[in-house]
Amino acid sequence: MEDKKQIHIISHTHWDREWYLPYEKHHVLLSKLMDRLLDTLENNPDFKSFHLDGQTIILDDYLQIRPDQREKLQKFVEEGRLHIGPWYILQDEFLTSSEANIRNLQYGLKDAAKWGGVSKVGYFPDSFGNIGQAPQILSQAGINNAVFGRGVKPTGFNNTVSETENYESPYSEMVWRAPDGSSVLGILFANWYCNGNEVPTAEKEAEKYWEQHIASLEKYAASPHMLAMNGCDHQPIQTDLPEAIQTAERLYPDIEFVHSNFNDYLENLTSTLPENLKVIDGELRSQQTDGWGTLVNTASARVYIKQMNQHNQVLLEKVAEPLSTFAYLNGMDYPHHLLEYAWKTLMQNHPHDSICGCSVDEVHREMVTRFEKSKHVAEMIIDESLDSLSGNVNTTCFEKWGDDVLPFTVYNTTGWERSGVMSITLDVRRDYFAEGVNKQELKGFPLGEKILVDESGLAYNCTVEDLGIAFDYDLPEEKFRQPYMARRVRLTFEAENVPALGYKTFAWVTAPSKETQKHSLITNDNEMANDHLNVKINENGSLTVTDKANGRVFEELCVYEDTGDIGNEYMYKQPNGETALTTKDVAAKVNFVEDSPFQAAYEIIHEWEIPASASDLLEKEQKEVVWFTGRQSTRAEEKTPFTIKTVVTLEKNSKGLKVRTTFNNQAKDHRLRALFPTDIQTDVHHADSIFEVAKRSNEPAEEWTNPDFSQHQQAFVDVRADAEGLTIANQGLNEYEVLRDGRNTIAITLLRSVGELGDWGHFPTPEAQCLGEHTVSFCIFPNGGKDDASTAYQRAYQYQVPWSVKQTAVHNGDLPPVHSFVEWKASNLAFSSMNAAGHSGDVMLRWFNMANEDDSLQVKVPNQRAYVSNVIEEVNEPLQIDGEDYVDVPVQKHGIVTLGFSKEKE
Repeated sequence: MEDKKQIHIISHTHWDREWYLPYEKHHVLLSKLMDRLLDTLENNPDFKSFHLDGQTIILDDYLQIRPDQREKLQKFVEEGRLHIGPWYILQDEFLTSSEANIRNLQYGLKDAAKWGGVSKVGYFPDSFGNIGQAPQILSQAGINNAVFGRGVKPTGFNNTVSETENYESPYSEMVWRAPDGSSVLGILFANWYCNGNEVPTAEKEAEKYWEQHIASLEKYAASPHMLAMNGCDHQPIQTDLPEAIQTAERLYPDIEFVHSNFNDYLENLTSTLPENLKVIDGELRSQQTDGWGTLVNTASARVYIKQMNQHNQVLLEKVAEPLSTFAYLNGMDYPHHLLEYAWKTLMQNHPHDSICGCSVDEVHREMVTRFEKSKHVAEMIIDESLDSLSGNVNTTCFEKWGDDVLPFTVYNTTGWERSGVMSITLDVRRDYFAEGVNKQELKGFPLGEKILVDESGLAYNCTVEDLGIAFDYDLPEEKFRQPYMARRVRLTFEAENVPALGYKTFAWVTAPSKETQKHSLITNDNEMANDHLNVKINENGSLTVTDKANGRVFEELCVYEDTGDIGNEYMYKQPNGETALTTKDVAAKVNFVEDSPFQAAYEIIHEWEIPASASDLLEKEQKEVVWFTGRQSTRAEEKTPFTIKTVVTLEKNSKGLKVRTTFNNQAKDHRLRALFPTDIQTDVHHADSIFEVAKRSNEPAEEWTNPDFSQHQQAFVDVRADAEGLTIANQGLNEYEVLRDGRNTIAITLLRSVGELGDWGHFPTPEAQCLGEHTVSFCIFPNGGKDDASTAYQRAYQYQVPWSVKQTAVHNGDLPPVHSFVEWKASNLAFSSMNAAGHSGDVMLRWFNMANEDDSLQVKVPNQRAYVSNVIEEVNEPLQIDGEDYVDVPVQKHGIVTLGFSKEKE
């Protein structure tokens, strides 16, 4: 017998914490909604349950205003009437890092468990596209489903149903498969997450309502169990829903209407699904649409927000966590609570309307403060970890150099051995206020003749800058603050072969410097070269870069392009018929900046003029809420100066060319990009995404009509074929496009200036014009073909992470002068994180496979218990340690692997 049709009505609200109103205004509305919800749950037993949008932070927000309601919240969570989690916040998946996505899940599950119940629903209701590795992440966390609103047809902007029948899945239910083969049941809100909203109780209105809604549900349903979401953005609770359900049952006796929840819905659904559900692979980015509703250009809205986010994420996951884990392995307490506070503060900036830069100006002002707060905590964790570590490094190897030795330790918190140019500020002498300060004597303190050496006595070239005297202070744990004046110098040098996840110790010592032949990287006027690259600066400021490994010449790199933008914070729209402006025909001024034994640098200046704004018509169109795709505005005739200063730096042993671009933006309604023609013939490219180097097509689908084909990136984008490739790494520049210009030019967005939020009304955002000074950084890596891909990506990942360095003294210690805390080997794996688990105290390390082929991970773990874990740090499978203290772990293609190790040796 055929199953009776059942419509599962789930009460919910989609709660954007900040968006078209600033946080505190939405906060007030949240407190009213929650008051009403708790009152309804308490007084109406027929109102069965409520889904609290998949994010536990809503409970924290509510308790800020109503701490007296904690017991009531706990009661309804434990009773299964208030469904919470599994996330801490509803993040934008593409614009937050791999580890931020994991921390979001970890803290959400942890908090939900404390409340007494976890909703095991992979909930992505309003994400602006979905990452390809979500099924693997969810599967490892014990979640076998994903519910989402965007990414596959039949969806357009806000899930507008597409006219075509050429759907990626004929049903709203599908199998969603990650690149490693992991899969979950995918459920698309095919009629958006308000498809059961505001259900009438009166029969006449209800009959009209359900006639339309049942038809829409049945159109995409693969099962007789259909989903109706009773709620929407900031939607007040429909308290009379039980009465509305009774009305529906009277009108449609052949259909069962249930006030349901996701657990019950999924249980009924999975038992009735057909076996031939369509399998959808990887990223869900609405690529099979007309391209006007992807919301991808949020990746370039308010670039300063993206830069701050990237900096904070790197500080936490690639510096603070590894360093505090190093110190933890050496006896220091692990700062679990501080890291959780810093992460949660940062993640409050990760909801899609926040990190995407698509809210009103007040929202993004508050975000800056949160970024600063998280950063300050991370910096304190880093400082304390460095103090603990450097104080325990044995530096007696430098005693032979005399009494005025100035040792310091350089830390490499990336997953690979590292070399590169770095600077350290050293205190040559300190005079504490308590002992008296003679400033004149301090200023005249002789520096003497000194050299830089490592622990073996090997001398290094370095430059020395005398910084004079400066005020500073110590904050001892058991004493009052101790201010002092210090005589300071800055050393700049190239550190070589610093171990992965480890450190190397150096010292500035008194010794006669040997005269050495000066090696210059300057080879000609406006040219520089090392053993790997030759760089020529052309008259228009573009770069010609030659890869000496294969002789490949890349021409016209780093030309700047400027176009008008009459879109909004969500989507870029170039004025109809506009021709892009570029610096190809702009003469550049080139200034020599540096020529040291370890690096050379030039400054390139473009004195440019661009239109000052869009024409006056744009403001009229915005106020009249003319949809952005139909706007007719052009760029204004008035011009404004636009000076771009570019510093290009080539290090002695680097395979990349560092670029730092600075400009003062006084123009509105435009987009600035840097262009890198690859002239490599290929139909695909690769981009760093979440636990994945994603392979993407250079050409859009047939349905695509948007002239722009921008995409998301994290650390880099790469175009390669056979034995040649070009990788452009970045720091906080999340948007790129591979142009369909016959040259496969990589275009990196540096700035996008717009004046309105967009979406469903007129919300002016003058600060989204991003007027003022901006500095952006990226690195050009020419490289070989397939065999060199992982190495190129490794360099791009290292480019994200700053060096850490700490001055110390000559002393004994338990740690050797050079050390790696974790030794590992693999062909195609990328290191992702190192921290200590909160529940067990075990050291957790995570990698992911960048390649579409299986790999093997070998990790040295002397005398320690080791096991395979998962993204939520559970013990899955014990590992056997071989005679050389290594564990060998097979890693499937695109696999995410987490290993746990006991802290103490066994």
